[in-house]
Amino acid sequence: MENYTLPAPIKQRIEQLKKANVFQYLHLLQRGIEKESLRVSPQGELAQTLHPSNLGSALTHPNITTDFSESLLELITPVHTTIDGTLNELKRIHSYVYQQLDNEFLWNASMPCILPGHDDIPVALYGSSNVATMKTTYRHGLSNRYGRAMQAIAGIHYNFSMPPQLWPILQTQGTEEGQALSLQDFTTHSYFHMIRNFRRICWLLTYLYGASPAVSRCFFANTDHGLDSFDEDTFYLPYATALRMGDMGYQSNAQNGLNICYNSIDNYIKTLKDAITTSHPDYEKINSTNEHYPPQLSSALLQIENEFYSVIRPKRITHSGEIPLGALKARGVEYIEVRCIDVNPFLPLGIDADQIKFIDCLLLYCLFDDSPDCDGSDRERISNNFSRVVNQGRQPGLMLDRRNGPIALAEWGAEIIDDISLIAKELDEIHGGNDYQRACQEQKNKITHPELTPSAKLLAEMKNNKRSYVEQALFLSEQYNDYFQQQELTNDQQSYFDDETCASLNRQNCIENSDDITFDTYLQDYYQQYQTL
Repeated sequence: MENYTLPAPIKQRIEQLKKANVFQYLHLLQRGIEKESLRVSPQGELAQTLHPSNLGSALTHPNITTDFSESLLELITPVHTTIDGTLNELKRIHSYVYQQLDNEFLWNASMPCILPGHDDIPVALYGSSNVATMKTTYRHGLSNRYGRAMQAIAGIHYNFSMPPQLWPILQTQGTEEGQALSLQDFTTHSYFHMIRNFRRICWLLTYLYGASPAVSRCFFANTDHGLDSFDEDTFYLPYATALRMGDMGYQSNAQNGLNICYNSIDNYIKTLKDAITTSHPDYEKINSTNEHYPPQLSSALLQIENEFYSVIRPKRITHSGEIPLGALKARGVEYIEVRCIDVNPFLPLGIDADQIKFIDCLLLYCLFDDSPDCDGSDRERISNNFSRVVNQGRQPGLMLDRRNGPIALAEWGAEIIDDISLIAKELDEIHGGNDYQRACQEQKNKITHPELTPSAKLLAEMKNNKRSYVEQALFLSEQYNDYFQQQELTNDQQSYFDDETCASLNRQNCIENSDDITFDTYLQDYYQQYQTL
């Protein structure tokens, strides 16, 4: 890799940033993790129990909540500036959760466990307040639009932001147009720059880390899915990397026509707002099947921003009752959320330090490299490349498309990793050692040896051990249950979680007691904010 010649723009950019001493600040990169996991019985069946009260309130607990289902836990770390800090925090949360569960444990894989029928997958509940009713109604909308099995899929969201003190320095090193912007606008502009590049090459993360090439037959209500039979209990595709991110996962036919634009924050807000405020004919036909909750929040293509299943999102922490787009418009992008990461079933936490190191390098590469605006042909290439890698990423000789024509995945992937490795070298100089460059080299090895990818390893384990998908995932999940049950929390750590359990329940009670308007009025006020964008 030392002899690789970087394309001029990125090479020049790195040299420019080195002279400005930018890289010295990168030891303060900020990151957090949100990891989803289903609660399951010892037999690998979806738990039918309510969210355990000894885990606190799913509405207000800062670290332990639920996603779509009562049975789908979401474990959230606070922001850390070190990778070890982030992972140690995630490990503590896992340990506490495992030790609170009664004859249940967590399913450590993205594609679901043994699922019951649609109606028996429990929708998440958050209490009786207006905000709780909105969260549960939104999930009923997802249920009615996409089915509950799809919503039982789990993933990892990686939250990433640059050190705040670095943005003024980057602005002085940028273009005249960038220097003319306010700092908030420059920061937002730069994050959208990163997002556009990430979308162009996110297929690489899916190839390298995808871990969902197979799924249980119980996932499907019918046989119209286009998969092959692995055994009597499992469907798969032989070269698939991440079925979770394909047509059966976090995609929908209705959203296929969405053209959310990332060329600027104004474009992004306008196109997403249109999807949230424009009624969709198919959804106008949805009727209520639950006497306690409406069938959906609205008949729009998207009920709220979260329904847009993108691989990456610009984010800003919202105030109580504030819409995400309103927060972005008022205060700009604060961080980005990478959403295309599978839970690695071979890792106790589903992710490890080497993966984070590589993702950090890739995101910095996306920020520092040129990032032209996207047009219709770009969006089509991005979508087609991603779909090919999801469904057949390990197929020998697979070809992808980039702006200057067709290229083999292996060739393009190696080029990108060589580029990223130059940033890894700078990070190694900051942190000492060669961990970042080693992490990049290990990923490059997966390009020439696809059998090293998690998706290939999972299928190999299933084949060699004559296990179905469910049996293999259950086997690994049982090991992690034993592992986390044996982890000891310090007295301070135990006290934190115990105290937060009580505090979160009290916060939920306060919210419920403070409501002074009807839910219909609350929802009307919420959607009224989109009219002011």
